Amino acid sequence: MNGIWLATSALVIFILGYRFYSKFIAEKIYQLDPNFETPAHEKHDGVDFVPTNKWVVLGHHFTSVAGAAPIVGPAIAIYWGWLPAILWVALGTVFAAGVHDFGTLVLSVRHKGHSIGTLAGELVGERVRILFLFIILILVLMVNAVFAWVISNLFISFPASVISIFVQIPLAVWIGYYTYQKERNMLIPSIIVLAVMYFSAIIATYAPALQIDLVRYFGGQDATVLFGLNGVSMSFLVWIVVLMIYVYIASVLPVWKLLQPRDFINAEQLILGLAILYLGLLFVSPEVTAPLSNQAVDDVSWFPLLFITIACGAVSGFHGLVSSGTTSKQLDKDTDARFVGYLGAVGEGALAVITIVAIATFFASGQEFQATYSSFSAAGANGLNAFIQGAGELATGLLIPAEAARTIIAVIVISFAATTLDTSVRLMRYIISELGEIYSVQPLTRIHVATSIAVLSSAALVLLPEGPRGLGSGGYLLWPLFGTSNQLLAGISFLLISIWLRKKGRSVIYTVVPMVFLLFMTLWAMVQQVVFDWSGLGETEGNLLLFTLGAIILGFTIWILLESISLFWKKEGEAVKI
Repeated sequence: MNGIWLATSALVIFILGYRFYSKFIAEKIYQLDPNFETPAHEKHDGVDFVPTNKWVVLGHHFTSVAGAAPIVGPAIAIYWGWLPAILWVALGTVFAAGVHDFGTLVLSVRHKGHSIGTLAGELVGERVRILFLFIILILVLMVNAVFAWVISNLFISFPASVISIFVQIPLAVWIGYYTYQKERNMLIPSIIVLAVMYFSAIIATYAPALQIDLVRYFGGQDATVLFGLNGVSMSFLVWIVVLMIYVYIASVLPVWKLLQPRDFINAEQLILGLAILYLGLLFVSPEVTAPLSNQAVDDVSWFPLLFITIACGAVSGFHGLVSSGTTSKQLDKDTDARFVGYLGAVGEGALAVITIVAIATFFASGQEFQATYSSFSAAGANGLNAFIQGAGELATGLLIPAEAARTIIAVIVISFAATTLDTSVRLMRYIISELGEIYSVQPLTRIHVATSIAVLSSAALVLLPEGPRGLGSGGYLLWPLFGTSNQLLAGISFLLISIWLRKKGRSVIYTVVPMVFLLFMTLWAMVQQVVFDWSGLGETEGNLLLFTLGAIILGFTIWILLESISLFWKKEGEAVKI
């Protein structure tokens, strides 16, 4: 089978979903109102609440939710074969992700830009709000650790990409001032910055002196540097420290100074990257060599693990945090919600699809695929690099040298991951401040105290746990729990949207069906992981970190579901009984 047909089939489903299904949801279910005053106007403060052009908001939202997860998840899940992966991405995007991201955005906009955690309190009760906030706090903490780990590993693996990432930051700040202080358009300056970034990446690819290769600077991977760390571990430590300093600064700046212009540049990167890969696919016209269904799998079943391995790219609870945490505070018009929320999910689905196609067509034979994807653990270790290598091959169809293409793809992936990382730290700061208000701990409501806690705890979580990757194993170890927790959060968000719709007297079938599916799959997977895999009671060795975090999230989730479902079904005026 040719990879073109695989990609085309999924894209057609996306186009039909946005054109017809999202229009129906917008008009009949969420009932968007062009005259509704959005929180960006009502609470305009120039820092977090800023009315913004829908294209700029889409850029922020798109890149914040895309990150590296719609690449990493599919790159691992293709282990079970390309067919189950592509079906879940295509159908999950249209009927779950789009409705979820769109819905959490609308729900937040209609409630003064409140976060999904606060909305849980307003719709269900204060107890649920607190439980939900703690679940979200743990999730964003894991997001910070996982994406810091991903970025640091990519910096080490692709040192030619580092200079482009460093160049982007001051230029994005310049664009922020240029756009908002002088009231200029962001498009042309952002294109210039993008050209500078890619020129830097290409030059660095062929000029080792411009490659920030810390491993080489420290004497190689076998050299002993400080604290008994080898060259790789020391490099990892340095990059984590640099990233934490960066996200601290990025998360406290007003959104227009760095977040919006950088996200706009990254949205252009994503669009350009998708264009390169899809056009490259047309010209290369590669055959699919990965198996339709991998019959050699004998370690882990795709059911239900597929639905948590691919979270971002099909449906993701983290998207609801972005929709209600930052995006809703920038939405200029209520009717922009469909364009930003649903189309953002479609864009992420398109990224997940080309990830699957790039890997499915990269290997010379099925035997070569099986050698790289010999086990689920091997898929986790090799998937991201397999995508970058495969994407580089697709780019050669546009006469881009494979080596330069791999550097550019690495720049794009790192940019997405950095966007998710500093958005996540900003969200964590919001949650810590909100908990400080709930429990009357005034220091936690201060921006720098809350941000310091977010940054230091994230650094500790990625650096301290011991594991197979040495220093920094925290991000690697947390990936399975991140996927499960992410999907549980999506299921709970669907439940909150459904409760709101029911109170409004509208149909809930379009949110309840994906809610039931997600909760069934993820609760099944999490019980299996917590009780049998991480507790040490099963055949595998236990993991105290994953068991503790997983047990807390599972317990809180069940508690929230009992209270919320009871409220959903109770009659008007009847007390909720648990």
